[in-house]
Amino acid sequence: MSAEQTALLLAGILVVIDLIVRVTAVIVVPRNRRPTAAMAWLLAIFFIPFIGVISFLLIGSPKLPKHRRAKQAAVDRLIRESTLGVERVSDSVQWPEWFEGVVHLNRNLGSMPLIGSNSASLIGDYQGSLDAMTEAVRGAERYVHVEFYILALDATTTPFFDALGDAVARGVDVRLLLDHVASFRVKGYRKTLKRLTAMGVRWQLMLPVQPLRGKYQRPDLRNHRKLVVVDGEVGFMGSQNMIDRSYNKRANIRRGLKWKELVARVEGPIVPGLDVIFATDWYLETGEEITSEIVESFDQPGEPENLDCQVVPSGPGFPNQNNLKLFLALLYAAEERIIITSPYFVPDESILVAVSGATQRGVHVELFVSEIGDQALVYHAQRSYYEALLRAGVKIYMYKSPYILHSKHFSIDDDVAVIGSSNMDIRSFELNMEVTLLVRGASFVREMRAVEDGYRRDSRELTLDEWMQQPLRSTVLDNLARLSSALQ
Repeated sequence: MSAEQTALLLAGILVVIDLIVRVTAVIVVPRNRRPTAAMAWLLAIFFIPFIGVISFLLIGSPKLPKHRRAKQAAVDRLIRESTLGVERVSDSVQWPEWFEGVVHLNRNLGSMPLIGSNSASLIGDYQGSLDAMTEAVRGAERYVHVEFYILALDATTTPFFDALGDAVARGVDVRLLLDHVASFRVKGYRKTLKRLTAMGVRWQLMLPVQPLRGKYQRPDLRNHRKLVVVDGEVGFMGSQNMIDRSYNKRANIRRGLKWKELVARVEGPIVPGLDVIFATDWYLETGEEITSEIVESFDQPGEPENLDCQVVPSGPGFPNQNNLKLFLALLYAAEERIIITSPYFVPDESILVAVSGATQRGVHVELFVSEIGDQALVYHAQRSYYEALLRAGVKIYMYKSPYILHSKHFSIDDDVAVIGSSNMDIRSFELNMEVTLLVRGASFVREMRAVEDGYRRDSRELTLDEWMQQPLRSTVLDNLARLSSALQ
């Protein structure tokens, strides 16, 4: 065979392979995927085939491995069956008409019951929340459960680590979970693990990416939850990681960036609900089953407090987008006011329609975001939605630099609010394991309104006229970033 014939044969083989890849992509990629995401992936595969195919194989599946999803389903059944009839509410007569349907939705999706007789307070001071968690650990008598997306030993968090060590020394059982990839990327990762081991803390990496040890899944499927539970009696949850508010990054320190957070401290029968989230994640990572004993404490009587609470877990271990469906239900239910705080507001089409539809039916809608960003791609993708939001009548407040407003919560009318780890973006809806706390109670919403008032005082309102003066280069960057967000 001549060289020319060989070249023609190779060219023919490449054409056939290319055709097979394209046909296969058309069949495989759109399956169970949003049309926008499917189109983005197909365009990437068709126009940059080598990079597109490799990228799809690495991060194309938004689901955890099948065995993990099966374990999650088994735990969900256990929770649902073990908590039948434990729903105790403060005063259902005072509920908004739509609230029961939202509770039923959450129960079907995340298995967790609504529980009454709880109390909660909000901590918006970064050091104050660390101090409160440290104090709770110092008072622990039986056990401490800690779970963070990012956990690092540094000058700011040392007192918390000291409290964990002291707890172990006096016989308290301390279990700790930290996300592998997120914590690995911050300064002092190995020092942190060595300290935990030296103290006798039982720790485990969440969703480890360790293919040589047989532990692998899509690397950007992460556990984004932040929880501390002490003795099943007091719990902390919200947006704050266990790290210095600069995240110990040189670029952040150089820019003077400081994270602004909001953490809820909760007491009452709902605390076992937060504990079940930890217990489930512990079981998924270690195989040690501690969920059953925690579920039993759901039925313990609580003090006659006035908050009805429901824990809503979500993430790629569930067949549905639990947090997205909860958020949509609340946005459509609002009658007077919606105030959203989200550091990474990159809505999918359903959220955008719900928000704009709310303003068009006369609901007052506000959105708090940061004036500056810490992640360029997400920051520009978020900005690409500002014009549509402003034209719809949404009031956008930009929290002053050098602070990154990292709080994640929103309030509906005067009686319902949610707080947790979930952003309003595609990543939190599809790729991250999150936890959200639904709270019904006017006193809690008043406290959240006070927090929002503080944000407003420290923000400037973005107007449509100002936004339309943006230079062309910013618009181009924003729109390119928006396109990349579809590759989820």
